[in-house]
Amino acid sequence: MAHIICIANQKGGVGKTTTAINLSAALAVSEKTTLLVDCDPQANATTGIGLDKTVIDKTLYHGMIGKAAAEDIIVDSDIDTLKVMPSRVELIGFEVEMMSNSEREVVLKNLLAEIENLFEYIIIDCPPSMSLLTVNAMTAAHSLLIPLQCEFYALEGLGQLLQTVKHIKLGLNPNLKIAGILLTMFDKRTNLSHQVAEDAEKYFKHLVFKTIIPRNVRLSEAPSFGKPILLYDAASTGAKSYFNLAKEIIKDIKFRN
Repeated sequence: MAHIICIANQKGGVGKTTTAINLSAALAVSEKTTLLVDCDPQANATTGIGLDKTVIDKTLYHGMIGKAAAEDIIVDSDIDTLKVMPSRVELIGFEVEMMSNSEREVVLKNLLAEIENLFEYIIIDCPPSMSLLTVNAMTAAHSLLIPLQCEFYALEGLGQLLQTVKHIKLGLNPNLKIAGILLTMFDKRTNLSHQVAEDAEKYFKHLVFKTIIPRNVRLSEAPSFGKPILLYDAASTGAKSYFNLAKEIIKDIKFRN
């Protein structure tokens, strides 16, 4: 049975999709059968992994409104052990269509239950908001990975996110754990990056991953070529960092409370 990790932070531009794509690829390259689920209507994970949205027949939307089985949505990537549940802009309609459905928070959980025995890891990329889609992802997941950019105001809003996690645990998913806080966009040349890292470790201690994702040009370029960094430039510091993160997650499978 798969270990399901959702990647969420209500702030945009913190490296959620970059992390979803490259962690999935790193796990797959580490010989772990992996599924990347694009749960964001912007569908950046879909294009960033190299899929053409215009030729995809069925997307996550069709699965979540009951128009397609989970297996029928899954498509191949350039890595044999990495499969994708793609998304497209129509996913934005899910919230409206499910508003009156009493089971609206568990739709993704039920969909993934159909195929979770086929994978060792399922990585869910969330939209940059506390929307019904994000609630679905947290309800379906076993653990939550929180990207935290090393920039001004980075810690603002993190408390709100952790409060949301508490509410999800109380009502919808009592077994949800925090996989960890991942420091992203770290620039070793700036005092600010070091200060944010110090503050995060001070306030959240063991929740902060040892791996830190640097601000890296090659990492920023890779999505425009439709490739994870491991296929675009395996020798880059960004690729090495995500490979280290994958190793850290594989080793720490029990995760942290």
